[in-house]
Order: sequence, then C-alpha cells, then structure tokens
Amino acid sequence: MHRGPYRLFYVLTCGVLRAFLLCFHRFRVRGQDSLGLPRRVIVVANHCSNLDPMVVGVSFPWTLRYLAKTELFRAPLFGFLIRNLGAIAVEREDSQRAGAVLKLLLDLLEEGQSVLLFPEGHRSRDGFLQPLEGGFALLSLKMGVPVVPAVISGTFAALPPGGKWRWKPVSICYGPPIDPASIPSEMPDKTRRRLLVERVEGALRSMGAKGAGSP
Repeated sequence: MHRGPYRLFYVLTCGVLRAFLLCFHRFRVRGQDSLGLPRRVIVVANHCSNLDPMVVGVSFPWTLRYLAKTELFRAPLFGFLIRNLGAIAVEREDSQRAGAVLKLLLDLLEEGQSVLLFPEGHRSRDGFLQPLEGGFALLSLKMGVPVVPAVISGTFAALPPGGKWRWKPVSICYGPPIDPASIPSEMPDKTRRRLLVERVEGALRSMGAKGAGSP
C-alpha cells in the first residue's frame, strides 16, 4: 500500500487518468459493490491493450501491484504513470522465468498487498479471451487469497496491439471474489488448480470476456 508522498502521487495519477478515460473513452465501471472492504486479493483480467493496466488501476477501489517489462518504463510519461499505479519493473529475462515471477508475486502477497495479473500470458491479437495460464491459481491456493475476475471491454478497439489510439468507449466489470477455500482441499493440488482456473475462466466468459473487443 502506498504511504505518504507515494499515496499522493497514486491519488493524483488515478484522478488524471480517470479524467482522461472519461473524456475520451466514456469510461464506465461496474461491479465495484461486489468487492467488499479492502483486503488482499488477486485481480485476474483479460488483456488486449496497453491501456488495460491503467483501466484496472484507476477503477479498482484500492491499490494493486503488477509486473511490467522494464522497456515500458523507458517512455518517461508512460513509465511515470504506470509506476505510480503500482507497476514493478522486471527484466525481460526474468519475466520469462516462471519461478522468478511467482517468487516476486508471493513476496507481494505475503506483505499483504493485492496484485493484478493478466493470465493469458500476452495481449490478445483478436480481442477475444485466450486460454488462461495457471500461475494465479497456484498463488491463490497457496496463500488462501480470493480471486477477483475483471472483464475489460473496448480497449482492443481503442488501442490494439501495434495499432493507433482511437476514441472508442471503454468499460470494466468486476465479478464477485472467488474464494479458493471453495475448492475441496482433499483433491490433488493439480486438480484444485485446474478447477480454479476453469471457475475463473468461466466467470470471465459469463461476464462478457469472449467479446471483449467491444464495450
């Protein structure tokens, strides 16, 4: 959680970016009332645009931490914004090593922080939800941390991978947290992870992630 001047920069950054999204993308947020009081959670969202971390960061009720490749911080303004939204720079080599990434995320959760993950592994090239990787399920089950599904809509149309920015509506919808304790503990670990992944992916699709390219 940000403290002191860092908290001030976080609040200011969220305010500026929210105003930008409202003015240029008619930004809408749904489902915040299902989240409850601030606590440690893992937010799992679909991913098809560089706008996605900002959309989640300015709309979630409390601070999230997430990992971003070091090269994203080299653009001064963009780097400044994502750093103030909770981004942590990781080298490309580290981002490709699952063990190093999981260790860093475990450390953040052990500190009591909430994290944002995009478990498709990369931005969708067609705006549709791709199969989810299971790292978030391992973290959730190991730490007993609920998973919050989040569906981002419209960012693929607004700023697709390799494309130009366009004035398109953007929205995000949060679903009710999924408690890992709802997965029977007597099952093998691999089965529990698979069931949690299926449950989260099912929640994302039921919330509209299959057609995430439009709001």
